[in-house]
Amino acid sequence: QVQLVESGGGLVQAGGSLRLSCVASGSIFRVNIMGWYRQAPGKQRELVAAITPDGTTRYQDPMKGRVTISRDNIKNAVYLQMNSLKPEDTAVYYCNADVSTRPARPWETYAYWGQGTQVTVSS
Repeated sequence: QVQLVESGGGLVQAGGSLRLSCVASGSIFRVNIMGWYRQAPGKQRELVAAITPDGTTRYQDPMKGRVTISRDNIKNAVYLQMNSLKPEDTAVYYCNADVSTRPARPWETYAYWGQGTQVTVSS
């Protein structure tokens, strides 16, 4: 079993910054792509950013240009630095990781999710 634990959410004023962290633990052979998603009330979950083990990143609008994703492969951790936050960024932010759990079958991967961390941006 694999667990993802997020931290760093909270309440911030518009224009402020937050840094989210997520650490994966458990029966891990290799952590592949890691990413951050968000889900606002009444809306679908959407990708914010993703990063491969070699550091290749992908960013999605509308947070592109205001966020930076990074990871620590030794710690199996992923981070999201969020700047210039807007009230419309208010959402639950989820960590996602694509994980191989069996050394004998490294091509078998499973997607795991964290429990989510609330980010609230006040105007």
